[in-house]
Amino acid sequence: MVHLAHLRSRALLATALALSLGLVSVGCSSAADTASPTATDTSQQPIANQTSTSGTAVGTSLQAVDLSDVVDRVINSVVLIENADGAGSGSGIVIDDQGHILTNYHVVESMTSAKVTLYDGSASLAKVVGTDPGSDLAVILADGFSPDQLHPATFGDSSAMRIGQAVFAIGNPFEETWTVTQGIISAVNRSSPSFGGRSIQGVLQTDAALNPGNSGGPLFNLNGEVVGINTSIRNPTGQSFAGLGFAVPSNTAQRYLSQLVAGEAIQHPQLGIAGPIELDQVTANELGVTETRGLYMSTVVPDGAAARAGLQEGDVVIEINGQPTNTFEQLATAIDSANVGDDIEIVLIRNGEQMTVTATLQPWDLS
Repeated sequence: MVHLAHLRSRALLATALALSLGLVSVGCSSAADTASPTATDTSQQPIANQTSTSGTAVGTSLQAVDLSDVVDRVINSVVLIENADGAGSGSGIVIDDQGHILTNYHVVESMTSAKVTLYDGSASLAKVVGTDPGSDLAVILADGFSPDQLHPATFGDSSAMRIGQAVFAIGNPFEETWTVTQGIISAVNRSSPSFGGRSIQGVLQTDAALNPGNSGGPLFNLNGEVVGINTSIRNPTGQSFAGLGFAVPSNTAQRYLSQLVAGEAIQHPQLGIAGPIELDQVTANELGVTETRGLYMSTVVPDGAAARAGLQEGDVVIEINGQPTNTFEQLATAIDSANVGDDIEIVLIRNGEQMTVTATLQPWDLS
């Protein structure tokens, strides 16, 4: 994870799946930055403007669209966030007329005091009021602005985004403030590493250019709705931007936004397994199991929720709460959509016999 001006690659920590993807955050830039290697109960509504009835992007080709009008509508909802001592900067999104700003956790993690600047040049000191390291999200409060100075963003439905839909980003890369870049949704339902080894699910991948200083800023659909919060890029060959950008889905942010504003602690559920192996004909043969679909349990964490429910290493999990678990992403999404303390039904196969166990989800330890 990049902090301030320091850029380094990081491994994907999807529940201890040690698959190096060279992801780094695009959070804070400083004047000293060079082109060195770079890289959230869904029923809760955001304090910002409510999701529009459509929640989807206009399906117009980028070559045929002029973004100037929609950019004019939304650019005032994007802010510059700087460390008050001048050590680094990132981006943020206005979510109400009280001065609450949504950003990435890694943007403000090391800031003792933050300065927020609006598009019109007005500035205010800000304090952190809520954090969710597990989703790489934070809310800060800049209370030096009057309500009429603030322009809250409208949030869209990130789950409605389709591969190929046009999007654009606004942020402050390398302190080039309020830079607009455009692209498409390159993939959906990606996993992205966060703090404490937890993975963020449902992440949007985009080829809109993102660089250090873009983190915490919005990814918009062509309706001008925030569908993602830009967080990281992949840089396997060491460029600042290689066309692989990632954004925390807006639905994740909306799920936790009220808690963040209230400064409440946010817990994420954990099953207590590590390194599950996706089965196909080849891996099943290598592992000596007959099932060719599902997840082979390579490690069950002692005293975790799975172990307490009776899961064993060598079990093949095929369903959670009636949903198939053929991929790690399907399993992680099923867990992530539940809450700490929820009971989930796990269908598994052990020595050729199918059985169902019930696990009570435990909180994720992000320390």
